[in-house]
Amino acid sequence: MASTLDLTPRASARGVGSNADTIVYGYTAAGAAFQRATRPDYFGWLEHVRAAAGCTRPIRLSGSLHTVDRATGRVLDSRHTDAMPDAAIYTACGNRRATVCPACAQTYQRDAFQLLRAGLVGGKGIPESVAQHPAVFATFTAPSFGTVHTRSVKRHTCRNRRRCDCRAEPCHARRATDPSAGLCPHGRPSVCWARHETGDAQLGRPLCLDCYDHGHQVVWNLFSGELWHRTKQAAQRYLAKLAQQRGIPRVEIPTASGKTRTVAPVRLSPGKVAELQARAAVHFHAIARLDGVHPDDPDAIVPPPAGFTTDDLVDAFRHAAAQIRFRTPPHPDRLDGWVIAWGDTSKGLDIRPISTTGAGEVTDGMVAGYLAKYATKSTEATGHTSTRLTPDTIGDYADPDGDHTARLIDACWHIGRPTDTPAPLSERPRERRPRPGFGQRWRCPDCGTHTRYAACPTCVAQRQAVLDTEPTKPATTNPYARLRRWAHMLGYGGHFLTKARRYSVTFQLLRDTRVQFRRHEHQDHEHPTAGGPPAEQVDTTLIVGTLTFAGVGWHTTGDALLANTAAAMARERRTTGREELAHELGTTPAGTVPVTA
Repeated sequence: MASTLDLTPRASARGVGSNADTIVYGYTAAGAAFQRATRPDYFGWLEHVRAAAGCTRPIRLSGSLHTVDRATGRVLDSRHTDAMPDAAIYTACGNRRATVCPACAQTYQRDAFQLLRAGLVGGKGIPESVAQHPAVFATFTAPSFGTVHTRSVKRHTCRNRRRCDCRAEPCHARRATDPSAGLCPHGRPSVCWARHETGDAQLGRPLCLDCYDHGHQVVWNLFSGELWHRTKQAAQRYLAKLAQQRGIPRVEIPTASGKTRTVAPVRLSPGKVAELQARAAVHFHAIARLDGVHPDDPDAIVPPPAGFTTDDLVDAFRHAAAQIRFRTPPHPDRLDGWVIAWGDTSKGLDIRPISTTGAGEVTDGMVAGYLAKYATKSTEATGHTSTRLTPDTIGDYADPDGDHTARLIDACWHIGRPTDTPAPLSERPRERRPRPGFGQRWRCPDCGTHTRYAACPTCVAQRQAVLDTEPTKPATTNPYARLRRWAHMLGYGGHFLTKARRYSVTFQLLRDTRVQFRRHEHQDHEHPTAGGPPAEQVDTTLIVGTLTFAGVGWHTTGDALLANTAAAMARERRTTGREELAHELGTTPAGTVPVTA
């Protein structure tokens, strides 16, 4: 893997933040890197930035670090960042988007793979018995908002679908006698005889921009999370009703208050990843596992009752996808709201069983890798990438007469406008303002306090305490106001990877495990003996940091070049080692122990 920094000089080098220090060590990146490498503290600097090496825009922190004894609380050592290289601590940005930071996105992708796969085969605290649970891989797509250019291959002859070079069918072929052939109401052709290749810029673009319903699409993107939530609930109700029909009794489980309540004997444990198609509509890839309910421990992961199979799970999701349909609240542009539903279930709904033995068409590793790949993507497939838009920057991207993406952003900004009409200032009720100074002694009728102030100090303090607990921004009653906030995401404001609490472990657990491993990776580890595994090392000290934000990005282009190149070489060595180890394990005869590199 190559470095994440361009080797040619740039006017504004990638990896250098807007608020980075303006220290010039050379006129080019190579010159600045040479001056850094010839310093006597170069290797110490390289070790200092190793935690953030490879990050495109690392976070710089400054402050003090104190080593404290856990038992006594005594400060054993204190260090300040002024005595460290560059007078700062570098930490990775942690961005999941591959277009923003490839190194951090790769770490996020690997964590997502482990998280999703653990929910299918077990491990990392999840029992291995989940491999025997029914599980499916489902894809839910959005409905049609207009005709777009597509690439359809009826018969594949290629071996690798990712690099498919098969001959595609005509995009939108119509017979001469077809009423839909000819010109649209806006005078544009309603047919397309082109055979689009993979990566064609026309894919996902409407045949007629004026016929396409851009407003409906951005509203669908906004409410797609609620649609997925209702679909899960409908599938859960279908399974509960199926258990009742089969005579399986409900289960009584204890609650946090000490009481008991009855629940269905089966429950869903899903995980999903959102993906933006080339037409900028969201569709979901979901993993759904069927679990049972333990009467004594509701959080335990147990197999479902006997008789439940993968076919029941498929039927539940097909029933839910066809049934769930709702309308959004009224809007001045559409008084009856917009219809929110899934696309054609006969074409846009794909549900396949997951095999955990590696012999089926869809395996656990394949599904986890597929979803983890899309977890690092955003709006790149649409050709639009930007940060959050403001009234000052919206004019650079939104255009009601522009291309497909510009019209979608304009629809977000237009539909998300404030719809309430505030009352004029002269008609608003005004609160009585007390005059300053003392007056005659009086008794407050609310709290009974005697005071000479014009306003009761006790009631004022209580009112101020209530105001302090309220959010800074008042809650809006306009459900479409979020479209402006998420206009840079073309209306979608949900998480790109979500899961049920019982499906698998959390990202936090994986990150904490990585931190502990890095702290002790250079220590001597004891090998397990016949008496059992060695006892875990317990840290007797605690590092307390009082750090503040110092900036974003590397100091110079040379520092970015050196750090990114070193990290790229480390990733190449790690990838090569994994490939060699996988090849050795795959070719080693059964019953023999391979020699590790």
